[in-house]
Amino acid sequence: MDAWIDVALEAVFPDGTCRRLEVGGRPVAVFNIDGAFYAIEDLCSHQEVNLSEGELDGLTIICPGHGARFSLVTGEALSPPAYESVLTLPVRVKDGVVQVCDDQF
Repeated sequence: MDAWIDVALEAVFPDGTCRRLEVGGRPVAVFNIDGAFYAIEDLCSHQEVNLSEGELDGLTIICPGHGARFSLVTGEALSPPAYESVLTLPVRVKDGVVQVCDDQF
């Protein structure tokens, strides 16, 4: 069963921004890119650095620690020094509220 959790109003996510949130007791980064929302676990798989503090490059987040790149769509590690993916979570907007599904935690 899907467990959708309200995380914030859509209005607090201007285009091109990210917010760090707690979902199921774990850090999650939620991004608004051109009106589409993405959610990933907010820890680099190379070292435990918050990806939410990184730089966006399209649908890629660049880790602020060592420059590893991750896909916001799949969580795939796209460049060294990271080789392991990060978890992605389903995200949706319902009645103006951003929701994340935590059934993967």
